[in-house]
Order: sequence, then C-alpha cells, then structure tokens
Amino acid sequence: MSFSLIPNIRLNTVFDIKPDMLLRRNIRLLLLDLDNTLAPYSGQPPSDALNAWKRELESNGIELFIVSNTKTERAGCFAEAFGVSYLNRAGKPSPKMLRKAMILRSKNADETALVGDQIFTDILGANLCGITSIIVKPIRLKNPLFALRYFIEKPFRLLRKREGKKNE
Repeated sequence: MSFSLIPNIRLNTVFDIKPDMLLRRNIRLLLLDLDNTLAPYSGQPPSDALNAWKRELESNGIELFIVSNTKTERAGCFAEAFGVSYLNRAGKPSPKMLRKAMILRSKNADETALVGDQIFTDILGANLCGITSIIVKPIRLKNPLFALRYFIEKPFRLLRKREGKKNE
C-alpha cells in the first residue's frame, strides 16, 4: 500500500487489456471503473465490443467487477446489462469498497487489478489498496472541468510507459 499517483500500467482503452497480460501478473479479478472508462457518462448500455471483450477475459478465468463512485442507479443498470457484479458509492480513492469487492470474490491484492480513467480516484485508490493500477484515457472529455482534470493528471500518466512498449 502506498500513496502514489503513478499507475502500474498505462493503456489507451480497456480493449488494450488482454487476458495474457493479466495472467502473466496472476491477475484473476479485474475491478472496473464505470464512467468514462467502460462507457461515457451519458448512460449508454454496454457495447457489443465491450461484451466481446468481457467474454474473452472471462473465458480465460478473469472475473470482472464494477466499482463505481456514482451515487445513482446507473452502475446497477449497467452492471446488470453487462452481466457482472458491482458496488456503487465506492468513495474512491478510499480502498474500502475495493477490499469489499475482493472479499466478495475471495481474491487477494496480488490477484487483483483496477482499471480507471482518473488518477486522483481510481489509481490512488488502487495503489492505497495494494492492487495493480491500470490507467486508460477517458472515453469523452466534453465537460471542460473533466478536460482540466485530465490536463492536471497528464504528468502522472506519462510517468508510466505505455504497456506493450519495451519497459512494462
């Protein structure tokens, strides 16, 4: 557990997360941020591509679990349509709900990763919990405040080389 804003892995999208990449690290549980990581804030259902990605991971023994800070029913509706369990009102960067998800799935920190689009919530929360942290680019930056936050977070994103390059 460390107070670090630097992700362990940097990718463009969740679709860049492949089973072999996770299995090499012994990751069996992938915690997922919802908004701007899996889908835009607009409330769209899971896409066909997202469902295909989920099937690929699950067929390789990797469980998916949504952990969202949303206070609305959006996480539940999306998770049901996506066919995965979820926790909302997670309060990230607090690691409390990340630990709860691991307990619910009988996994430890060494077997768990979290993917999200925000340094100050997702990545910090994962690092505080002692799990592998994966940053992806936000799906949409329409809101000027999100664009500003992304600009502020960019140096922390760049401190980690993109996955698939020489240095993993």
